[in-house]
Amino acid sequence: MAKKKQTEKKNPVTTLPNAYIEGAGIVAEEKITDTLEKNYMPYAMSVIISRALPEIDGFKPSHRKLLYTMYKMGLLNGARTKSANVVGQTMRLNPHGDSAIYETMVRLARGNEALLHPYVDSKGNFGKAYSRDMAYAASRYTEVKLEPICQELFRDIDKETVDFVPNYDNTMMEPTLFPATFPSVLVNANVGIAVSMASSVCPFNLSEICETTIALMKNPDHDILTTLKGPDFPGGGFLLINEDELRKVVETGRGSFKVRAKWNYDKQGGCIEITEIPYSTTVEAIIDKIIENIKSGKLREVSYVRDETDRGGLKIAVDLKRGSDPEKVMQKLYKLTPLMDTYSCNFNILIGGTPKVMGVREILKEWIAFRCECVRRRVFFDLNKKREKLHLLEGLEKILIDIDKAIRIVRETQEEINVVPNLMTGFNIDEIQAEYVAEIKLRHLNREYILNRTKEIDSLREEIADMEETLDSPKKIRNIISKELKDTAKKYGQPRRTLFFHADEIIDVNTDIDVSNDPMHIFLTKDGYFKKITPASLRMNAEQKLKENDMVCRHVETTNRAEIIFLTNLRQAYKTKLSNFDVCKASVMGDYIPAKLQFDDGEYVTHMIVTHDYSGQLLFIFENGKAAKIAIKTYETKTNRKKLAKAFSDKSPLVAVLEFSDECDVFIRSDGGRAVLVNTALIAQKSTRDTQGIQIMNLKAKQKVSDAFIVKQSQIENLKKYRAKNIPAAGGLAKELPDVGQMSL
Repeated sequence: MAKKKQTEKKNPVTTLPNAYIEGAGIVAEEKITDTLEKNYMPYAMSVIISRALPEIDGFKPSHRKLLYTMYKMGLLNGARTKSANVVGQTMRLNPHGDSAIYETMVRLARGNEALLHPYVDSKGNFGKAYSRDMAYAASRYTEVKLEPICQELFRDIDKETVDFVPNYDNTMMEPTLFPATFPSVLVNANVGIAVSMASSVCPFNLSEICETTIALMKNPDHDILTTLKGPDFPGGGFLLINEDELRKVVETGRGSFKVRAKWNYDKQGGCIEITEIPYSTTVEAIIDKIIENIKSGKLREVSYVRDETDRGGLKIAVDLKRGSDPEKVMQKLYKLTPLMDTYSCNFNILIGGTPKVMGVREILKEWIAFRCECVRRRVFFDLNKKREKLHLLEGLEKILIDIDKAIRIVRETQEEINVVPNLMTGFNIDEIQAEYVAEIKLRHLNREYILNRTKEIDSLREEIADMEETLDSPKKIRNIISKELKDTAKKYGQPRRTLFFHADEIIDVNTDIDVSNDPMHIFLTKDGYFKKITPASLRMNAEQKLKENDMVCRHVETTNRAEIIFLTNLRQAYKTKLSNFDVCKASVMGDYIPAKLQFDDGEYVTHMIVTHDYSGQLLFIFENGKAAKIAIKTYETKTNRKKLAKAFSDKSPLVAVLEFSDECDVFIRSDGGRAVLVNTALIAQKSTRDTQGIQIMNLKAKQKVSDAFIVKQSQIENLKKYRAKNIPAAGGLAKELPDVGQMSL
């Protein structure tokens, strides 16, 4: 028994009740949707609501915490302080690493040039928004304070205009929004990527936004395009005038704008100087693209490109070769590089904690409603303060009737605790008024002081009446907002940085590589190997090197500017230029087309078409006796696509693809021993690539077309007995027909 008790002491776990270990080690089945909802949804919602998307005041939580910290540090009017100090203080509200907080500050700083109206006055190196490689200095080397425009963000924030909530550790309070006096949400650019959604708000000119907001308050149906000309980017540049696209953004919040760079030509230096670039790109991206196009031969007019950005501002210098037209070169640069780029808009804003995509009109209406509430709360706060002051002065006015009585009450009261109750009884005033009277200094207990103080009573009553009237009048509140908007526009407005250009200023220039038009021989083998050989090289050695059991199935004489279309067994067409292939010799294997053009698994070449201008026609012959005549032009695309699906019909296996420019005779044979000679004029042309065509040859059961070819003029006499005047035709017997042609790629 003693031994058993000793064992129990050594292993106390064995004595635990079953309830503690019930279900241990059991894997429970759970739907994946339930798991995602419990584990992933809280994270997704946190990113959407508390991190990535801006709210109606124009700020994300990280921006708001940083600026509010700087406001509480007295940096609105004081001297600059080290950025490291601000970063450290911000951690009281934003529990993130110092690098994340400092990066937020960098984007808000004037030195970074990312915002149309910066919020942080900076000293030191803050990098540049238009540079990918220009790094900002560490926070211990830079200094910051708030820009004057921040006065409009924090105006009356201490008058309960917005709600405050505790910070993450409940040691201080922070605002949920800023009571901005202007629609900052549309004045500075804001981009954020959340979970399953994103936001991209372009900046607009402050004066234009204020004017538009005032007009909307007067007339909700105001035509916004009459006052809002378009986005105004910090980097300047030129915006393509497109009223339809701008109206789409105004009404829906989605759309895009084309922006291109500003430049001038230095005649003395012979170079193009680019001084403003689209907001959505960087100097390095532009230079890399220019160099890439110089190497590929598309910018032969450019000899050198360099970055000359300095303290004076952005500058990209593009040296031109002698005799080059700078206007045409610039049009090429617009087409080939990000010097003309697209800024996409997606106005996804948090309204009451819910993300919502809105147009400019709806955003401004939401902001007006938000600002009306801020002004109403401010007026209510001031009204209560004035009511409190009036209440105190009314008590003081009663003392004025008999000051000596007040002094006597105070002097004759035995205990200090009874002074206030005795004053309340003696003058019929309440406790608050009695406390105020009891705290008056002895030197102020004279008629002059009390008379001067009580003179404010009438003006206070008038102000209180006016405030009460304002609270009951939405029109008066909107008038206050309009006045503030006009003051803000007058004080901080600036001329547009982004000007405009028209669509007719876009000149279509040829940006193709200047390819020589030398004669070439091209060979395609049965296994898919391709060779491009010069006539001189072919004369020296015409013997082709091939894989075992491979053979040349197509030989074409053309020029280096030809375009080639490869048709495959998966009914796809791959387009390429002959100039994309290197010149080789007959003694090499050549390029393997499926690898060169990145064919799909199991895909191989079945036919090759060579063209220069996509003129001419194709005749597709199928095993079921049908033929489809289509123009080669149907394979030409405006967007220069390299791969086309549904290149031909899949209703029956393909036998031959015949290429011709003028109407010709086609000889078709079946495996049943019959043949027919048909002129292509009898076959109607179709407009779609994957058409199944029309019946040419009537076949008996289990028979199929075996081959087809274009008949030469010298062969027609021998084959005229097979000619069909109408289609479809059964054809004539051709069991011992001489070998006058063969199907070829």
